Amino acid sequence: MRYFAELAYRGTRYLGWQKQPGQEPTVQEAIENAMSTILGADIEVVGCGRTDTGVHAREYVLHFDFSGEFPQGFLTRLNKFLPPDIAFRCLYSVPPEAHARFDAVERSYEYHIDLSKNPFATDLAWFFPFRDRLDYERTREAATLLLSYEEFFPFCKSNTDVHTMRCSLKRSEWKKDDATDRLTFHITSNRFLRGMVRLVVGMCLNVGMGQVTLDEVKKAMDTQTRLAKSWSVPPEGLYLCGIKYPPPTGTMEESVSRPIPPAVY
Repeated sequence: MRYFAELAYRGTRYLGWQKQPGQEPTVQEAIENAMSTILGADIEVVGCGRTDTGVHAREYVLHFDFSGEFPQGFLTRLNKFLPPDIAFRCLYSVPPEAHARFDAVERSYEYHIDLSKNPFATDLAWFFPFRDRLDYERTREAATLLLSYEEFFPFCKSNTDVHTMRCSLKRSEWKKDDATDRLTFHITSNRFLRGMVRLVVGMCLNVGMGQVTLDEVKKAMDTQTRLAKSWSVPPEGLYLCGIKYPPPTGTMEESVSRPIPPAVY
């Protein structure tokens, strides 16, 4: 049987999602160790994506195969066994060919910036100390500009082995909350390049501070060349916050955030 699970984690103390030889701790390793112990079997999980060191996930999906029976109160026991910065929300059976990574049709990220120093948001948002230099309207224009393009080479980390730079952006916008003195960048696409969101955020801020012009961004996008001044902002403000899959029928017209098979408690 194959199962999907939905969870959330705070990535502060982890070296990203993916387990790597000689690199620990990782979120994947912590989950596999906990599940293998409780289920008495070697469990390998496949995640919907590979978040970097220090990046968080409010909504994350993984799949795994298991042929036995789940013990009573499995999710409760799993959450007790796991460290407090990883929390499972639900678990349900899916068809054996379902894949948490390759079947996802849409992903959403948020990047949170505090304009005032907030000791209670340490590692959960990035404090931006240059608010007086930032033109918020130009920052918004830079984000909107990206919706006119389908290839994003300027926002892909170098030495990345990918076959295409094409991404179908559905959302790229900034929201300002005066009550909390916070800026939040929202971006949604069918896929993302390695390091893309943090580079996009850095570009928007550079435009807002006058370090890069909109014309320079347009030229880089039109020619698919790198910007002369790139900025990958710190990881602590970044959250994976949404994953969508096609509905069980396989049609794409009404994508839902998850399949709807029986849940396992």
